[in-house]
Amino acid sequence: MTHHTGVRQASQDDIAELVRLRALLFGDLGGDFFNPSSAGDEWRTALAAVLKEKLTRDDTRILVVDGHEGLAACGIGTVEQWFPGPHSRNGRIGHVIGVVTDPAYRRRGHSRAIMRGLLDWFRESDAVRVDLYGSREGEPLYRELGFFDHPDPALCWRP
Repeated sequence: MTHHTGVRQASQDDIAELVRLRALLFGDLGGDFFNPSSAGDEWRTALAAVLKEKLTRDDTRILVVDGHEGLAACGIGTVEQWFPGPHSRNGRIGHVIGVVTDPAYRRRGHSRAIMRGLLDWFRESDAVRVDLYGSREGEPLYRELGFFDHPDPALCWRP
């Protein structure tokens, strides 16, 4: 993997900080969809368990940048096996999840470095496409890195 300044793969020791940064992300996104007032804290325990499992998996790459205390930034990439088609020769679809930088470390290129590391990993993983949902703040960076509007509308459903 190409080395990007200060970027490393996350370890089990980073789980508490990864949970903290994801909580910051949801606080920034705000609103009842991303940060419902009824949520409580159970999701943090569930997230820590999933992170612990995913850290050992080949289909997931979690990259971090260290701060003075704890993590300055993180980002997660996953590759899923979907169904091949004319638009997707092998059906391997990447997803960028939760790129977030602690407010004390913003505007220093950490998200860009993490994204470049993830894009390298997606290429190595033979992903034919990478999808992400970007925040308004993150959108200019993603477009600069070559992301474009998906032709399908983004819809969701909750059971």
